[in-house]
Amino acid sequence: MTQGAEFGPGRRTLLGAAVLGASGAALGISGTAQAAESARRGDGHGTPAYRRLPSPTVVAHRGASGYRPEHTLGSYQLALDMGAHVIEQDLVPTKDGHLVCRHENDITGTTDVADRPEFAARRTTKSVDGVKLTGWFTEDFTLAELKTLRAKERIPAVRQRNTVYDGRWTIPTFEEVLRWAEKEGRRRDRPVWLHVETKHPTYFRDLGLGLEEPLARLLRRYGRHQANSPTFLQSFEPGSMQRMAKLVAAPRVVLLGAAGDRPWDFVRSGDPRTVADLVTPQGLKWISSYAQGIGPTLDLVIPRDAAGKLGKPTTLVRDAHARGLVLHPYTARNENAFLPADFRKGTDPAAHGDVFKALRTYFATGIDGIFSDHPDTALLAAADHRP
Repeated sequence: MTQGAEFGPGRRTLLGAAVLGASGAALGISGTAQAAESARRGDGHGTPAYRRLPSPTVVAHRGASGYRPEHTLGSYQLALDMGAHVIEQDLVPTKDGHLVCRHENDITGTTDVADRPEFAARRTTKSVDGVKLTGWFTEDFTLAELKTLRAKERIPAVRQRNTVYDGRWTIPTFEEVLRWAEKEGRRRDRPVWLHVETKHPTYFRDLGLGLEEPLARLLRRYGRHQANSPTFLQSFEPGSMQRMAKLVAAPRVVLLGAAGDRPWDFVRSGDPRTVADLVTPQGLKWISSYAQGIGPTLDLVIPRDAAGKLGKPTTLVRDAHARGLVLHPYTARNENAFLPADFRKGTDPAAHGDVFKALRTYFATGIDGIFSDHPDTALLAAADHRP
């Protein structure tokens, strides 16, 4: 049973898409092939496909991770059934070079690996991008071994209801996601957009497990390598997007953390620039030479004050748009624990706050989209924002 059976409106959407797909088949026309060809042609005015997405665009952050364990096919399916415009995947490699979908290569908190005695000896301590971590890591497992594990909720203290789905799904490979997207695209008669992040690319390249080349091969295999393909590529390391620009033409996004952060590839190469340097007009001009967008933390769009409340917007949206860049900031979540202080309700960190008011405030800055753990909420807020 798919998640569509659990989510009523989504089920109806899926059934409708299936009917449309059947009609196309009767004519000998593939829905996804039609959509892909339309995307390649553009809209007749040279507008890239990614600029024709609804604005604000809602990107389902690790799927519908506010409702299902993140980076599972269940989470992706629910997000799509809810109507999310784009579904996000984070990619890390296995020991034998397969790309799998996990937010981190440390799978201690997102799988049942700690409860598996056969893997007890794999527990180890590593330094990943300068941070010491102890746990279990994807690069120490073959794909076959990883497939014996089951996914679970990463933050059960905040999302206790999600724990009912612990153990339901395995870790998906990115190729499985591509096949899923292809199948769902045919059912809906439109392409399923993906937002794909290379995680810790310098760290993995040092291990002989470079991410960009196998990712490019998969994108080419599934026809997602062109400029108008329904795929965003993203990374916190600018060098990874520069590398991808040489391999495929799909649109690229540079992710930006806190102002004082330095991308790990900058640290390794001795580049002194920080995120604060990259969000200046000069830094944005440099990013625009190889990327089409940025994914800044929301605090770079509207900083929080010492009390955790929102302050005044920065000039980042204006400056990025002046360089032709789209902005997909991260991450909108419904729970008090993640909201700015002025939008929280009560003292329970797991309770939902006034997320609609928060989203209205962010959308008012002119951002082009937003990553959200709760895509249904973000979609309603985005619909309210549109004229």
